[in-house]
This record gives sequence, C-alpha cells and structure tokens, in this order.
Amino acid sequence: MNKINRIKNTLGILVLIVLISSCVNDDDYSIPNPSGEENISIPAEKLTTFRAIHNRFKQAVNNGDAIAEIYEDEDIYIEGYVVSSDAAGNFFKELIIQNKIDESTTDEDPRLGIKVDINIASLSDTYELGRKVYIKLTGLSIGESNGVLTIGTGDGAQVKQIQPAQYRSIVIKTEEVATITPKVAQIQDLTEQDLNTLIKLDNMQLNRFELGATFATESIDEFDGFRTLESCDTGVSILLQTSTFSDFKGLVVPQGQGSITGVFSRDYGDDFNVLIINSSTAVNFDSDLRCDPIELTCGLAATVGTGNLLYEDFESQKNNKPIVISGWTNYIEAGTEAWEAYSSASSNASLGRSARFQASSSGDASNIGWLVTPAINLDAQDGETLRFKTSNSLADSSFMEVLYSLDWDGTENNITSATWGELSAAYVVKDSDSFVPWFNSGSIDLSCVSGTMYIAFKFTGSGQDTFDGIYELDEVRVDYVE
Repeated sequence: MNKINRIKNTLGILVLIVLISSCVNDDDYSIPNPSGEENISIPAEKLTTFRAIHNRFKQAVNNGDAIAEIYEDEDIYIEGYVVSSDAAGNFFKELIIQNKIDESTTDEDPRLGIKVDINIASLSDTYELGRKVYIKLTGLSIGESNGVLTIGTGDGAQVKQIQPAQYRSIVIKTEEVATITPKVAQIQDLTEQDLNTLIKLDNMQLNRFELGATFATESIDEFDGFRTLESCDTGVSILLQTSTFSDFKGLVVPQGQGSITGVFSRDYGDDFNVLIINSSTAVNFDSDLRCDPIELTCGLAATVGTGNLLYEDFESQKNNKPIVISGWTNYIEAGTEAWEAYSSASSNASLGRSARFQASSSGDASNIGWLVTPAINLDAQDGETLRFKTSNSLADSSFMEVLYSLDWDGTENNITSATWGELSAAYVVKDSDSFVPWFNSGSIDLSCVSGTMYIAFKFTGSGQDTFDGIYELDEVRVDYVE
C-alpha cells in the first residue's frame, strides 16, 4: 500500500469515529460537563426566594389548583445548597436543597427546603452535599410529592420528574461547596417549615423493642424500613426511614444513645413524619447509656377472669366536654386541652361515646394531658388484667402512653413527681396504623405486683401541624379471677 492510500485510509477511519461519536445520544450521559458552569453568577434581579416559591404554591392551592406553574416568560432562579446524597442509595433521583447553610433565620427570610425531582441516578457525583446550585425555574412546576414541596415539570395536575435532556440547563452547579450546619431541634418543635431541611436530633436512641434490628432488611420491610427513634429528653419519637436499596440496609442500627442528622421529611404515603439519613455515619449513638423507662414485666395474661373491678365506656359523658367521672383524674399538664367525650358516626366512628384527646387546632406550643383511673387495690384479689381499645386520627407524631404508678397519692399536684412506669405489653394504636379501625390492647397482666395501682392514659402533642394528632380511648376495664 502506498503512502497516499495509507493517508486516505487513516482519514476515513477518523471520519468514521467522528460519525459514530456524533450518533451517541447525549441523554446517555448522566453526569453533566461542568465546564463554563461553576463560576456562574445569577443577577440579583433574577433571583427569587424559597419563601416566594412556598407562597406561590399555597396560593395555587387556595385557588383550587394542584400545582403552581412558572411561565415560560419568567426568567427566574432560586439559590440553594444540596443537603441530600444518593451516594449510599438512601435517596434516589432527587436533590434536596435548602436556602441556608445553617439554622439562622428571620421571619422575612426563613430557613426552608425544596425537593427537586430529577430522573437521573448518581446525582451526588456532581451535586455533592453542600454544593451551591441555582435552579432555573422557567417553565417548571411547584407541587407536593409524598407530602413535601417539590419542583419538577408538570401537566397541570401533578409534578413530574425533570428528564435527563433537561436537567443540565435547570440545575446549575457553582464552584462553592459549603459546610452545612444542621438545625438542632427537638422532634416536637419541628414544623412544616423544617421539611426538606437538614436536622440534628440530640439525646436519641432506638426504641428498646427494636434493638438488634437492621436499618432495612427485616421481614416487614418492603420498599423502606422504618425504625422508631425516641428522645431521651421528652419521650417523643420519630420514624427513621431507610430504603431497602441503600448500601447500609443490612447494618444493625446502633443500640446506644446519641445524635442523628438527617433530612426531615414525610413517608411515601404522606401519613407521618420521617427522618432520612444520607449514610449510616449520620447515626452517632456512641454512648452505652440508654433511657428506657421502668416497665411492668408481667406481660400478657393467658386468661381473663370473670370478676370486674373497673369498667368505663364514657357513655355518661357530654360530647365535647372534659371527662368528669368520680374517682378519675383528668389533668392538664401543658396547654389548654383536656380529655373530652366524643361521639361520631363518620368513617372514623367512635364506639358510641369515647374519650378523645385532640391537640389539632389547639394553638398550643405543647399539649400534655393525663386521664387516670381510680385507685386499684391489687391485694384484695388475684389475676388482675387490664384491657382497653384505642384509635387515632392521623397521629402526626403525637403519641399516647399507658402508664402505671404504685406511689402516686392521688392528687393532681403530685402527678408529675410520682414514679410512673410503662405498661409496655399494652398495644396502643400507632402513628402508622390506619385511622379507621379500633385496636385492642390485649390482656395486660397486672398480677405480678402488689399494692395500690393507678393507670394513666397520657397524651403528648401540640397544636403544630407536624405534632397535632387525635387519640381516642374506650372500653377500659380491669378484671380479676374470682
């Protein structure tokens, strides 16, 4: 082959390579080329605020619309910092961004977050934790997805994912990577404003009944694992949500006490609050100390006696009025609400007339209410058992405890100073349970202790949207073996 033919062949190969390269669909590349993007600066007049975006969605809802649309002639952006990472597989095809790197806030410029729904995996390869980004909002939609504010495309009815061909020009990467300081908070103080932001909870532990559980490989785990975390300061709990596709799903949740940092969010069905961590290193339960309560260890009774010491179905009470029954104590520890009588034939019907604690619409920063039985003498008979039924209406992280005391003197002034243990064998309706049915407590055995016992049904919640549930109680009875 002569020199000229070799040159022609070489040129032909080069042309073929160029043609093949040009045929590769750009959508096949999930990592954008940041060249020319990292030093970008958006003019101030084109920037809008997270609050304006939140308010725009609320206004759309008030007008009867499912989403708020950003029109094509609106050349506006928001500036935020990435607080989620899909590196460990616990977030998938989404970016969570917030508008501040720390918890400093004012009424004019509150700390807020937004989810950006993107049909791309491995986003953390480009938009790592703390990366400052601009979101070009032109032509996008604002709505709710799984209970949290979300930006994406839209069809007038719902927010949809931003597609691979679009997101390079929508999520604009800058050169800044900031250190994000999470907001340190108590669970009961978290509000709707804290959704989609990075939160740190101190003095937390895994609920004692879940010790030894993995993050998300138990038999009950389908798409996500849910583990109950509780505050050693207040007893308030929140569910830790972990994807069954995460890299750390098979690790055992640390069993000590300490802090945990994650994104405050809602579960897939928008039924309850959850905390979602970026990786297992976000859990720092490094203290061996735990704050488990005193428990009655009798367990559940195999049989129930035919004698009855106490029965209350609240039928004699007046609807929407505080429970007033001889021998019972209806004590308000915090807030303005008490246990009240309630009757309803709706889908969440009462059992005739029931006792109800409703924190929603109370307007109180805290609601704690006790409904305590008369004294029960455990020395006068054998085989005592407790039974009752509970239901709730979207508990929203509020909760009810069933407690007992052997040293309370029966006066309201000394309720909180008495020693109260937990009747842990009793089943109380959970935040994640359906709000329609009533749940039986089981037959709680009281016979392994002696003396005089009081049993308390204690509600803890508030008037805040994320903590304002409703609990119902009925058919409380203590029986014994004759």
